[in-house]
Amino acid sequence: MIPVLVFDIETVPDVAALRRLRDFDPAMSDHDVADAAFQARKEATGSEFLPHYLHRIVAISCALRDRETFRVWSLGDPEEPEGALIQRFFDGIERLRPQLVSWNGGGFDLPVLHYRGLRHGVHAAKYWDLGEDDRDFKWNNYISRYHTRHLDLMDLLAMYQPRANAPLDEFSQMLGLPGKVGMAGARVWSEFQAGNIGGIRSYCETDVVNTYLVYLRFQLMRGMLTIDSHRAECDLVAQVLERLPGEHWRQFLGGWERT
Repeated sequence: MIPVLVFDIETVPDVAALRRLRDFDPAMSDHDVADAAFQARKEATGSEFLPHYLHRIVAISCALRDRETFRVWSLGDPEEPEGALIQRFFDGIERLRPQLVSWNGGGFDLPVLHYRGLRHGVHAAKYWDLGEDDRDFKWNNYISRYHTRHLDLMDLLAMYQPRANAPLDEFSQMLGLPGKVGMAGARVWSEFQAGNIGGIRSYCETDVVNTYLVYLRFQLMRGMLTIDSHRAECDLVAQVLERLPGEHWRQFLGGWERT
């Protein structure tokens, strides 16, 4: 069984880069610098969403299905530097060579990981292998959009048409899953400023479990799981979550309409 690794990141504005690249008053607070950048971006594009390279990663969460086990966690410690978190992520790929699964990972998470990994001098040889080291990676690698070693569920289900994209929160709820638990992505910056890294990590963890459960439903649809094996996989997830500490897991289990 090839390990399945579902991942998600949470980000905040890279205020240090904004100060370096834009002509902000040095006396401005981080909050005011970010707010000014949001407003400038909105005037230019109609959205406050900053370019990918101006996002700083504050949490990376993973769900791993390997052999007989299922595990969900956030990488590193809450105060661990960004570069160390990113290196941990790519070290896992180097070691496990997993099936990567994401929701909009190709559109957001991986490009941000690329930019930030480059910023911090991260090493990720296997992830970038296009067949130079392993010939199998020439035909199925993590980089090429239509290869499946990284499966961006949102991109695939939308048939690579941006106008058909679905938000994970609403789509999860349509399937009887909890969707967002604890907060939404728009609150991450304010929660970060308030020092609530633990809450951000918990929120990110519930997102990867939502994504994994959507992935299981996808595997059922494409015939890789039977009804019975799909139920067994969901039971395994529920059993693991029931043993984990944290109110976010109580809320998650309470919002999961299991059949």
